[in-house]
Amino acid sequence: MKYDPQRHHRRSIRLRGFDYTQAGAYFVTVVTQQRARLFGDVVDGEMRSNDAGRVVAYTWHDLPNHVGGITLDAFVVMPNHVHGIIIITDNVYVGAGSVGAGSEPAPTMEPAPTEPTHKKRHALPEIVRQFKTFSARRINQLRGTPGTVVWQRNYYEHIIRNQAALERIRAYIAHNPRRWDSDRENLHRC
Repeated sequence: MKYDPQRHHRRSIRLRGFDYTQAGAYFVTVVTQQRARLFGDVVDGEMRSNDAGRVVAYTWHDLPNHVGGITLDAFVVMPNHVHGIIIITDNVYVGAGSVGAGSEPAPTMEPAPTEPTHKKRHALPEIVRQFKTFSARRINQLRGTPGTVVWQRNYYEHIIRNQAALERIRAYIAHNPRRWDSDRENLHRC
């Protein structure tokens, strides 16, 4: 079928005219293809990741080793999606003690990333694309299903504009497993 711009168009979710390489904090949600529950289960309000869920978490926390100028903040793996905050910093060399968006990064159990050698600041869509590509490749390798689609084509993003919004989103991410039964991404919600 030939490309027809009248029929084959996608509405952009991006804020028109906004520079997504700009330093700041961004909330992202990435959902699995057809909302498939690939990453584990929520039991008694706590997410219990399976091997694929652990691959997703590892890939997320490994991003600063591949993308210069970012700091990762709050993050959660859910059965069929992830929520996280990516902070694009003014400094493309991110090292220990780097702070973005005027706030301290949320503590993680992952080791601190090594000093990246990249000099180019990446735009948010490129960072999310790398996360999706790296994690899908690793999950498919784990499952023995090369080339299988893992993630939906797009993702949700929100520009975090102030400290109050950052704190509210951090709380949303932290409490997401407890609200799984009513989560709109849960196809079996009550």
